[in-house]
Amino acid sequence: MEIMDKNEELRCIGCGAVIQTEAPKELGYLPQAALDKKTEDNAVYCQRCFRLRNYNEIAPTSLTDEDFQKLLLKIGQKNALVVNVVDIFDLNGSMIPDLQKYVGKNDILVVANKLDVLPHSLNPAKLTKWVEKQMKAIGLKTKAVLVMSAKREYDIYELLELVATYKKNRDVYIVGVTNVGKSTLTNAIIKYETGMADLVTTSRFPGTTLDQIELPLNDDTVLIDTPGIIHKGQMAHYLSPEDLKLVSPKKEIKPKTWQLNPDQTLFLGGLARFDFVSGSKQGFTTYFDNELSIHRTKLEGADEFYQKHAGELLVPSVSKDLVRHEFNIKTKSDIVVAGLGWICVAEKSTVVAWAPAGVDVLVRKALV
Repeated sequence: MEIMDKNEELRCIGCGAVIQTEAPKELGYLPQAALDKKTEDNAVYCQRCFRLRNYNEIAPTSLTDEDFQKLLLKIGQKNALVVNVVDIFDLNGSMIPDLQKYVGKNDILVVANKLDVLPHSLNPAKLTKWVEKQMKAIGLKTKAVLVMSAKREYDIYELLELVATYKKNRDVYIVGVTNVGKSTLTNAIIKYETGMADLVTTSRFPGTTLDQIELPLNDDTVLIDTPGIIHKGQMAHYLSPEDLKLVSPKKEIKPKTWQLNPDQTLFLGGLARFDFVSGSKQGFTTYFDNELSIHRTKLEGADEFYQKHAGELLVPSVSKDLVRHEFNIKTKSDIVVAGLGWICVAEKSTVVAWAPAGVDVLVRKALV
């Protein structure tokens, strides 16, 4: 597969950075000795991608949010088909409200990825209508919405059928915020079309893809994986690398229902907190990664409990203070902590959700 761009720059096939051999601390660095081993046909990975792929070691990048956005703004100047990937487990946290300004008049397909982590009892057709409604609410005009899992070959076939219908000899750009599975989806498409596996670097770490990665699939289609827009409202941006696995489920989540009386609290590890302030005794169903530890305690003294146990009993935890968000629930609703999960509140009640400063907390009509 050709990995040179139109200006014949050699780029890392894993993250898109221009390969250079002079500055070890800069993006795209590869030792000259390693570059000399490159053959005409093999793909080249920068040292950062090599370490990430082989040792799960992440190096900080010098790119800013504005750098990522400037890269995406270029798409609006192209005649392209845009595939907007969102995370259906974290839909609200993974939507780009101003995506239209980035892509201009280009057609948009929305792919709601990671269906495999939601409870299998959820109806994909119902989920599709739900995603369509959410996209309409933010003013995004879409040609089609596909709820899918990048892990399933049949779903990849269905996506490629949609792309074939709408691309009209245009290049296909894959866009989205960080951690929605863009590069995983790109790899799945490449494998389906060419048989080559795990070509693009993937990880839980935000900002893995650093520049556009152009991947010719056939004579008339170029697939372009783009860097993820940094969405600071997501929990992932406030965690250490070792804790990221607890906000990005890889397996089907198993909901758990907690019977609570008023004045009881649930601690979601040390990352967030849920208070049942008033209402009738009822069950609250939690939708989080199966390995996230949840502790129930009394609301009275909960502040002191958190101060005493954060980082020990309540793990993982964050250095930021937790901010209070109060909701008066009248109909069955979800309280969502962006990038972490949600709690379903079934009956009338007053509840409070706490999350690190900067993390989005919102209420929505119950998904289940």
